[in-house]
Amino acid sequence: MLALAVAGAIACGAAPAAGSALAVEPAEATPQSAAASLTSQDTNAWLDGMLPAALEREGIAGAVVSVVSGGEILAERGYGVSKAATGTAEPTTVDVDRTLFRIGSVSKLITATAVMQQVEAGAVDLDEPVQSYLDFTLPVTFDTPVTLRHLLTHTAGFEDQLGGLIASAPAVPKPLRDTVSIDPPVQLFEPGTTPSYSNYSNGLAAYVVERVTGRPFEEYATEHILEAADMDGATYEQPLSPERQQDMSAGYRFAGSPEVPFEVVSPSPAGAVTGTAGDLANFMNAQLGHPAADGRTLLAPETLDEMHAPALGEEQLGNLANGPQMTLGFFERDRNGHRVLSHAGDLTAFHAQLEIYPDDDAGIFISLNSTGVNGDSTTAIRDAITTGFADRYFPEDRTAPGAVETAADHGAALAGTYQLSRRGESTFVRLFYILSSVEVTAEQDGVVTISAITDSAGTPLRFTEVEPWVWQEIGGQRRVAAATDGDVVTAVGFDPAFTMQPMPTERALVPTVAALSLIALVLSLIAWPLGALRRAGRDQPIPSDRRGRVLTWWTRGSILALIAAAPFWAVVAQALISDGPAPSAIVIRIAQILTAVAVLGCVPSAWRAIRAARGAGSLEDRRHRRTSILLRVTGATLVSLAFIGLGFVAIVGGLLLPDLSY
Repeated sequence: MLALAVAGAIACGAAPAAGSALAVEPAEATPQSAAASLTSQDTNAWLDGMLPAALEREGIAGAVVSVVSGGEILAERGYGVSKAATGTAEPTTVDVDRTLFRIGSVSKLITATAVMQQVEAGAVDLDEPVQSYLDFTLPVTFDTPVTLRHLLTHTAGFEDQLGGLIASAPAVPKPLRDTVSIDPPVQLFEPGTTPSYSNYSNGLAAYVVERVTGRPFEEYATEHILEAADMDGATYEQPLSPERQQDMSAGYRFAGSPEVPFEVVSPSPAGAVTGTAGDLANFMNAQLGHPAADGRTLLAPETLDEMHAPALGEEQLGNLANGPQMTLGFFERDRNGHRVLSHAGDLTAFHAQLEIYPDDDAGIFISLNSTGVNGDSTTAIRDAITTGFADRYFPEDRTAPGAVETAADHGAALAGTYQLSRRGESTFVRLFYILSSVEVTAEQDGVVTISAITDSAGTPLRFTEVEPWVWQEIGGQRRVAAATDGDVVTAVGFDPAFTMQPMPTERALVPTVAALSLIALVLSLIAWPLGALRRAGRDQPIPSDRRGRVLTWWTRGSILALIAAAPFWAVVAQALISDGPAPSAIVIRIAQILTAVAVLGCVPSAWRAIRAARGAGSLEDRRHRRTSILLRVTGATLVSLAFIGLGFVAIVGGLLLPDLSY
């Protein structure tokens, strides 16, 4: 029941937070064509022809979009409603000049900009141990020191933390120091080696800014970034002031659903910013090197160049550096031969994407106020807008690369079961990540598919090897790269801040062992009343073996404990996959206690199996026919193995680990 509760909640729940979703729309290849003119008139017409129908189809209540080029804002468009109609009020349409939308993890770009301002000022060094800037001891596992470069590229090696990331108003965010210093995550990987998306890392980088400036981070960033870039409507406020609340768009699961309460993000630098489409247009222009109205710039040109360049190379990442890479804050991508720097942001209701073309002096931003009727609705819309923008104004003019000679051999080496580097290891959430495994399969010609990278219909995209240990989507542009030890794959980079690693054998067995164990225990539970009815129908007396009855009831009690634990684990799993409020510690402890009681069922069940094999019990037992004894021994053995399997799942999955700081 435990594994099924988690798996069921995963299947039914909302999309994970920023960057954690793997299923994506493909980056479609486009035929060679002349670029459309990137003008205000053409951009507005293109957006108006695409977005309204897409929002209606996907069940999105409202959206805002802005487009910049050459230092000018070419388009600011609002669509749909910011507040749905109620029994007493008409719907409020999106006012692109005033309506505030959340941007989620796009906020991390502001943190990165603040860090680069301190680099430019000489207050910090990207490659200095971050510990030298802190007023608390950062627990680490490896001797290699964590640096700001690692924090901004998601390679500091910290495990993922889910608890406390999002709460609902009227909650307020914890002080930044408390967020980063109390129960920090365990370090799983050596710094600089393994991209693994981390909200904690961004919060820690912001705390360094707070330390060296002597000011609360939000206060510093508001003055030196939001105000300096003419982002007049943008704010870190959580919850919003009454004045700003009047302009705040409501958030929805889907159009027509109840409002999602205003979400409070901790650490706030990682995802708290609220703003208008115009605010983000001004931020894009500032990142492209254009001054604000008063002449201020966020960073000097050389600092922008450093921020926008890949931050780690083959020396640190090995062959992963030949796939998608992180700059100092941005996700770098190649689209139609043009360099794109991007960042997405996902809360429960709001979903945003910002992309700039530093070599082409252009950018596009979109934010949606609903998740939509399908799990990938917002991904589909954001991908359609961003790839459509590239295909329209910066079309492909290259010939698709062909497969290399090693495609078949390397494809076979790539095939297998993988776990994500972004995972929790030190708490009970380990099982959640084990059940989120990724399957890579290879065809005879070397074409590979990755179960987590699919098109809108859920069909895995097909990749072929185009460089040694680098694969490209067939008919598209998405790339993945593998790091190897000889011919053995050790990691697969499929996104700049996300890595897959081979799943250890014992973890790969967890779903199968869990399923078989549950089937055996459920059948045993069903057999319990059926056996009683059978004895009653034959007027058979209850066996007089007292010890046997105790062992039988102990075994049944353990099964009942497992059943009782299932709804508690389901509550926990639903909170994990929906980014909802953290479940009470009491709920988790009850689930763990009931699970431990269930696992202890291996003692009486094994004892019963041994007694059955030895023919122990009453005289009546020993007079049974040999076939009947064989069935009893087999049944008792299967139940015993099922409880042992349950214990295996609990131990490997970390369900009984005492730490609740997940």
